Amino acid sequence: MATIDRQTATLALAHALAAAGRGLPVFPLSATKLPALRSPHHGEQPPVHCRGECGLPGHGVHDATTDPAAVRALFAAAPRATGYGIACGRAPHRLIGIDLDIDTAYGNDSVGALQQLALQHLFTIPPTVTVLTPSGGRHLWLTGPADTPVPNSASRLAPGIDVRGSGGYLVGPGSVTTHGRYRLAPGTARLTPAPCPRALLRLLTPPRRAPGTLTSETPPGRRGEGLIHFVLAAHEGQRNTRLFWAACRAYEHGFGDALADALTTAAIRTGLTEQEARAAIASAERLTRGRK
Repeated sequence: MATIDRQTATLALAHALAAAGRGLPVFPLSATKLPALRSPHHGEQPPVHCRGECGLPGHGVHDATTDPAAVRALFAAAPRATGYGIACGRAPHRLIGIDLDIDTAYGNDSVGALQQLALQHLFTIPPTVTVLTPSGGRHLWLTGPADTPVPNSASRLAPGIDVRGSGGYLVGPGSVTTHGRYRLAPGTARLTPAPCPRALLRLLTPPRRAPGTLTSETPPGRRGEGLIHFVLAAHEGQRNTRLFWAACRAYEHGFGDALADALTTAAIRTGLTEQEARAAIASAERLTRGRK
């Protein structure tokens, strides 16, 4: 566990000021990666809709600023801050964070999944700022256009790939958490965030609902047809990953249990055993249940 001391807090402020100087809105984080300032609305009857309009600090990502004096004031109010968050989706960079997790418990290969998406949709990830996380994952920094807000998502793009967009934040390099330090990947410190490839941007933004789109109101026999085909198209090395991703989507939309047998049958046809398929689907059910 990282030692929390005065030097750690001082370095966190220094890193945050450096990021703010590059036009990145920042705010203090605790060692748990959560906002370090307590909400001024703590104890009020929910829902509380204030996003900083009250003028007091303690609104998390909504406190983020590039003003050096304001940054210093935030950290002075949070003396136990050990890191800083960078608000995504905000001008001038409109940062998009691609968070590639390493999760051996679910058999995720997030880097491979991103490469597969790149091959499938004909895009390449340009050289860009990359932050290494204490768990062995990495954050890719990309920029987006002003007229296309990117929503936050968890494993929606592919298993193990989380997206940080408007209203979300990334842990800044130099931050110290209970699990270790975030640091810039070698060779990326001098880079600026690269523009998000258009094909990837289309995957990150929710499509407009078209006539005939499957929804929770669709008859059960048609729901999940695309997810089943997605599993059936899996090649060796991606069968478990595709099944887990498809099961997550099914449970998120409320018909995971109804689709479990069909997904299991599809997975067995690709070469998984029934035990392996059921285990992956159960893992997806536990994960999505934990997000609700």
